[in-house]
Amino acid sequence: MKTIYKSEDGKNAVLQLYDSQLEKLGCSYQDQYVATSYGRTHLVETGNLNGPSLLVFHGGNSTTAYQLLLCRFLLDEFHVYAVDIIGHPGKSAEVSLSPHGYDYGEWANEVVSGLGFNQIRCFGGSFGGGVLAKFMCVAPEKIVKSVLLVPSGINNALPVGSAKMMLPLLQYVLTKDDQYITRAALYMAITREVLDTDTLDTVKNSFQYVKTKIGMPSNVSGKKMRRCTAPVLVMAGEYDCLFPARKVLKRAEKIVPDNTLYELKGRGHMHILTEEEKSRIIQFLK
Repeated sequence: MKTIYKSEDGKNAVLQLYDSQLEKLGCSYQDQYVATSYGRTHLVETGNLNGPSLLVFHGGNSTTAYQLLLCRFLLDEFHVYAVDIIGHPGKSAEVSLSPHGYDYGEWANEVVSGLGFNQIRCFGGSFGGGVLAKFMCVAPEKIVKSVLLVPSGINNALPVGSAKMMLPLLQYVLTKDDQYITRAALYMAITREVLDTDTLDTVKNSFQYVKTKIGMPSNVSGKKMRRCTAPVLVMAGEYDCLFPARKVLKRAEKIVPDNTLYELKGRGHMHILTEEEKSRIIQFLK
């Protein structure tokens, strides 16, 4: 069977970090599994079990555990189902879907049905934002509200930023010196304050042990996206090398009927949200 990991030891290292990061949440959680036609899908159920249900999609070559650390501010308000995107590091089936077309949207639609929901709130960041955008096109009637945070799939830039990261990553391969992991991550983070231990551990683990996915979810069809009339908050980074605000917000305004647009001033793809911005997301999703 094909695997997304470079070795069995590498897979174990990724899952060990996954579990240790989940423990850092400081709240209870449980595993959920949903059968889909694309493969068995794992989710982490956590947060406020009496709150509105919220489906969370993580970033590419990353994990649900790391995404939940970034989204701790949502856990007091929402009953969170954080899904391991199929074919990415985590506990879902190791089945890689094409970033083109709408397979990711069909898969997400099956996940929501498998959880027993007719409609649900959604949050997706980066690659996960692109998966969510595909889902919004495939089953717009299932979306209550959506937040797309530095999303792919709306108006992707040419992958120049990804290419620039390759030199320090290759230097890391040769030297095993962690400074090169930091240098690579800085192309997306811009400032060092963004690169905490969990971020660097996740980047390092992914590059060292996982067969990296370079292709991001392709830009969605404007015609398909206009069918989604649910409220959508789109937040994009001013200096994002992958999905810059000037491109993402401009197209989102044209293709998302009920849009609220927000630029993360002075920030790149990796970023730190202000308390006001976290509150904005919470209030929007309620």
